[in-house]
Amino acid sequence: MRKYIVKRILLSIVILFFVAFIIYALMRCLPISYVEAVARQKSQQPGSKSYEEWMAQLSSTYNMDKGIITGFFAWVGNMLKGNFGDSWRWTVPVLDKFNDTVWLSFVMGLISFFFELIIAIPLGIIAATKQYSKADYTISVIALAGISLPTFFFASLLKLVFSVKLGWFELYGLVGRNYEQLSAAGQFLDKAHHLVLPIITLVVVSMGSLMRFTRTNMLEVLNADYIRTARAKGLSERRVIYHHAFRNTLIPIVTIVGGSLPGLFAGALITETLYSLPGIGFTSYESMVAGDIPFSMFYLVFMAVLTLLGNLISDILYAVVDPRVRIS
Repeated sequence: MRKYIVKRILLSIVILFFVAFIIYALMRCLPISYVEAVARQKSQQPGSKSYEEWMAQLSSTYNMDKGIITGFFAWVGNMLKGNFGDSWRWTVPVLDKFNDTVWLSFVMGLISFFFELIIAIPLGIIAATKQYSKADYTISVIALAGISLPTFFFASLLKLVFSVKLGWFELYGLVGRNYEQLSAAGQFLDKAHHLVLPIITLVVVSMGSLMRFTRTNMLEVLNADYIRTARAKGLSERRVIYHHAFRNTLIPIVTIVGGSLPGLFAGALITETLYSLPGIGFTSYESMVAGDIPFSMFYLVFMAVLTLLGNLISDILYAVVDPRVRIS
């Protein structure tokens, strides 16, 4: 296992190198006229540097005055030193802006993913064990509704009912009007209160696919020969389902769990926009629309690292949940 992990890490480093090169090359393919427009815009700000100074700074930030190969290795060198430059859109260091926004999205993603697991997996098992019953049909309808509901529609519906009609929650924002006057515990509860509807939105629109996935795999396992053998030996139905069948159902579910790591940090663009939450999803979208090359490059490379890490975790968890899987 140790040898396998080392080989996968080395392979991931190679893949990350080429992914970073593709990202850098795509950013270098942007028309130079855009850099000129940014330099012209910044030079018109009060007390700012001249257009020529801004143009020289923006071109040298990512070595745009050099060739792509030379500029890429220079950029990688700066990246390894932790120097990702300043964000053009937010006028602060890239790491500072990233640190200010990513944790809100991470907390939302982690909480919603937790509730997604504890709701979708048990309901999927119930639907599989009670196939073609009223419970199965009800759960299937709920799952299909979650898959089919657009995020913007469901979020707008929640705001209409619970914010406009009932007045239980605020329509927008992360904090209330009297946030500064509250105690530390009060500020925590105020933020938690504002995150209720966004988290409900994320859970409902994402748990349908996991519910259907669990049901389908559980049905496939329940029809296997060894399950019939376990029942023929007189084992209780509960032990057959949760000890024998569910353990093998976990194997494909592990792929979803491991692959969900990038999603915890990627942010929920539509949800964050609808609820006016300053998360990483909305921030990265604004940066890309504004042509913020430093922030966009850092965010894309960061997501590539998480994707490779998620795949590695999935492969390792295979051997954990199934003793038959042994990687030499």
